[in-house]
Amino acid sequence: MARCIAEADFLLPLHPHFGTSEAFESGDVVIETASRSKDVIDAKTINHIEAMYLDKAKKEEIFGQYGKSTTDTGSAESQIALFTYRIAHLTEHVKKNRKDNVTTRSLTQLVGKRRRLLDYLYKIDIERYRAIIKALGLRK
Repeated sequence: MARCIAEADFLLPLHPHFGTSEAFESGDVVIETASRSKDVIDAKTINHIEAMYLDKAKKEEIFGQYGKSTTDTGSAESQIALFTYRIAHLTEHVKKNRKDNVTTRSLTQLVGKRRRLLDYLYKIDIERYRAIIKALGLRK
C-alpha cells in the first residue's frame, strides 16, 4: 500500500495511481482490501461506519468488574454481564431499525442464553445469583 490519507478519524489506504485530489473530487475513496482488490467507498458512507462497540478493552472492563479478574471470561457472572451489555446495544439498534429481523432474532437468542445462565446460577448458588441481579439491575 503506497499512501494513506486520514478522513473522519480513519486511515484510508489509497491506490498508487490515484492522487488525493482525484480520489476526493469524485467524492469516492479508493481503498485496498487484504485481497489486493480495489474497492470504492462513497465518502458519505465513511461517516456511518461504527467503531466496534465491544472491543478487547471493554470486555476486560466488564470481566474485571463482574468476574474474579480481567481474565475471568468463563464464570457465569462474567458471561451474564457481557450478554447484558450486548443486549443493551442490540436493543438500541432494534429500536432504530424496526425491520431488521435478523438482529431481532439474534437479540431474542441472546436474551435466552442470558436467561439460561441466570437459571443455572440460581440452581448452583443463589447468593451469587442475587448479587449479579442486583449489580446489573435485572429483574426476575
